[in-house]
Amino acid sequence: MITVFGLGFVGLTTALGFSHFGKRVYGIDTNQERVAILKNNSLPFLEPHLDIALAEHNNRNFIITDDVQNAIANSEYIFYCVGTPYGENGEADLHYLFSALKDTFPYMNKEKPKTLIIKSTIPPSTTKEKIIPFIEEHGWSVGDDVYVANNPEFLREGHCWEDFIYADRIVIGSDNEETVDRLKNLYEAFNVPIFAVSSNTGEYIKYLSNTLLATLISYSNEMADVAEHIGNIDVTKAFNILHMDKRWNKCNMTSYVYPGCGYGGYCLPKDTNALYTIAKVKGRNAEILGNVIKTNNNMPKIIANRIEKHISNDKKIGILGLSFKPNSNDVRDCASAKIINELQKKGYCNICGYDPVAINEFKEYYNLNMDYKYNLEDICEYADALIILTAWSEFKKVKNRIDKLVLDYRYM
Repeated sequence: MITVFGLGFVGLTTALGFSHFGKRVYGIDTNQERVAILKNNSLPFLEPHLDIALAEHNNRNFIITDDVQNAIANSEYIFYCVGTPYGENGEADLHYLFSALKDTFPYMNKEKPKTLIIKSTIPPSTTKEKIIPFIEEHGWSVGDDVYVANNPEFLREGHCWEDFIYADRIVIGSDNEETVDRLKNLYEAFNVPIFAVSSNTGEYIKYLSNTLLATLISYSNEMADVAEHIGNIDVTKAFNILHMDKRWNKCNMTSYVYPGCGYGGYCLPKDTNALYTIAKVKGRNAEILGNVIKTNNNMPKIIANRIEKHISNDKKIGILGLSFKPNSNDVRDCASAKIINELQKKGYCNICGYDPVAINEFKEYYNLNMDYKYNLEDICEYADALIILTAWSEFKKVKNRIDKLVLDYRYM
């Protein structure tokens, strides 16, 4: 049996994924609103296929509970999938993780050692230098009466279910052979390559993945900005032809090596900042990562300046797209909010937004003085000019449908 702390994108996918493979899973979350929604067989966020899995396994293999004692007592494996947002200085905020660990300790049994698995993204060296000492300070001997591993996730929002069920690899970060064997046994049914590495390596692999994606996005945005300044360059065509390069060996580079408004969401901003910060703590100035962050942070101002060249601030502007990417209602760290904020600083008062699924989340998350329309036709009629900030497929042909200025900053 398994307990999963945290029922966001990663935790819920993990819990339902193991339920799918026949494990009994307890789900725990401190967000009572989220718990109530899940108990009602609904999702608190948009994620394809999870709704079907939830309906199939809820109150069967998957039990949502606030009885931590019972869950821990009946579980051999305990997964931690809580948030690790980045703080003011870019460091990973680990207080949710340590709080969940602390909640676990009173119900563990030294005679029947539990395996604690950190699936939350944590900077390299965190398990070795912070988590294991924390556990041992509370009276447990790691490797004897408790086992600890990190097990990074490689889930894409919008594809979480398929990425978990049909994983391309599983990484077990641990410096203890017994711990590795326990995790291999748990993942045996997945029938995919399993890589056992040191705890530092396991943590590092996740950041290596996300910071590469962040770098590709920022590189593409910087190159698009260079092209804008040179002039007479078809940025869309140039990047589409770049994607045809056989040296990429048929991998899908198109989502990341393509210009837009900057990376957003939860993972890339926090992980890029966290790795840059831990590098500084360790005495290294990771200049490429620093410039990736700087490039991304500058994108809202760059795009607002471009808009200012084409549209005066007395016009009614329609923003097309509020989520950080299409096929998601996640608005965390989204480019649209930052760009709208920059426009308001420039005196743009008549801003209206539309998104196919994320309007309510955006209104709740950001306190921006603006209006909203709830379908594409209404915002097209309202606005003097339209600005595409998220690449939803329904925006692809909007230029052909209306006789108004459309600024496409997703190069659709």
